[in-house]
Amino acid sequence: MFREMRLTKQQLSKEETETILRMKGTGTLALAGDDGYPYSVPVNYIYVDGCIYFHGALQGHKCDAIAREPKASMSVIGADTLIPEKYTTDYRSVIAFGEIHPVVDDEKKRAVIRQIGMRFCSGYADGIDAEIDREWDILNVYEMKIIHMTGKRAMV
Repeated sequence: MFREMRLTKQQLSKEETETILRMKGTGTLALAGDDGYPYSVPVNYIYVDGCIYFHGALQGHKCDAIAREPKASMSVIGADTLIPEKYTTDYRSVIAFGEIHPVVDDEKKRAVIRQIGMRFCSGYADGIDAEIDREWDILNVYEMKIIHMTGKRAMV
């Protein structure tokens, strides 16, 4: 169903791939957008147990695209260092494929959004729960269960 990497010698192990997903926190989510146009949007995320979690509003392009077609891919750049004298870059990246669904269980939704808050706003941890409460009624939390993923590195 999914293509194998063409340049297998550049493929990262599953452990290296998961390390990138855990270390980074921003990726580009690719969805089937309006009128057949691809729609890619940067999202902040957390990676837990084979799933990518991110948040969004209850309305908008991202929400509509996910509702229409839950299949998606996400790319994450783990490293990207320009090496101009070699006309290349030293990079590490991940592409994950999966299906996205809203988290509907309130307890899980609150736990995930709290983890996201702690990841990105840890210096303001005291206010995370109040912010969650303030935004709760307009907040969606999504889970992308990864079906297939690959990690790739440069050969420099």
